[in-house]
Amino acid sequence: MGDDAPLKEGFERGPEGGPHGRAGVRDEPARLTAELAARVRHEINNPLTGLIGQAQLLLRDESLNDGARRRVEVIEQLAKRIRDAVAELRVVRDPPGGAGASEGGARAAGEAGRAEDPPRH
Repeated sequence: MGDDAPLKEGFERGPEGGPHGRAGVRDEPARLTAELAARVRHEINNPLTGLIGQAQLLLRDESLNDGARRRVEVIEQLAKRIRDAVAELRVVRDPPGGAGASEGGARAAGEAGRAEDPPRH
């Protein structure tokens, strides 16, 4: 029965070779979900920050007619709705002891409106 020893050892040590045991294997989907959520937030927030900024710059333009101003205001409001929806993805975290465990849980409510997350390394 020594034929399955390398397989069993790899399973018990986890995908990175660390001593994760079976709990580490179960945490893999949660870790992947947290990584995906972070990438999605980043990919949406980067262009969204520019969109909101450009709308705000247009709203400062005194030569903008009333109809165009209303349309830009709608663009800004909708972009902020997207920002707020994406901010809700912040609750998706790595499992306890995972790579993001040091982030300390959810950020303060005042930071939830920020349009961009810090880079994750």
